[in-house]
Amino acid sequence: MILLRILKHLLTPNWLARRAFTAQALRRIEAAIGQSEAAHRGEIRFALEGALPLVPLLKGATARARAVQVFSDLRVWDTEENTGVLLYLQLIDCDIEILGDRGINACVQPHEWEAICQRMEAAFREGRFEDGVVAGLNDITALLTRHFPARARNPDELPDKPALL
Repeated sequence: MILLRILKHLLTPNWLARRAFTAQALRRIEAAIGQSEAAHRGEIRFALEGALPLVPLLKGATARARAVQVFSDLRVWDTEENTGVLLYLQLIDCDIEILGDRGINACVQPHEWEAICQRMEAAFREGRFEDGVVAGLNDITALLTRHFPARARNPDELPDKPALL
């Protein structure tokens, strides 16, 4: 099983894994993040990864562990109110992870993130990748708006553009 996973990652080029996310789809996702952030004080990053890098793959890294690394690499933690959220999609293993910074995790329960992931997975099973991500962003927006509504001073602290890893 482990060998099959490694081979799948090594033999699937990133462009093939990301084919469901066209340039137009990525622009729509970027716009959805910008609209979302106007409604709350959170900062959302969307990271899309095809194959895992070789070293984490050989170490048996899970999507969760990789998402934690990406959270750090993209500096999602670097917001004034600790309200960064990473929506991480690992395409080869078909895994979705949502990580919130400590300010958000004090308010949002893990089962709420998991429910969003499950709704996204349902859309993905139907081949609706772009719609699934945008719906997930809308769900995240609802949580962030409830706990961290926008104020007059609402800086945009992190890039809205999806990170292609």
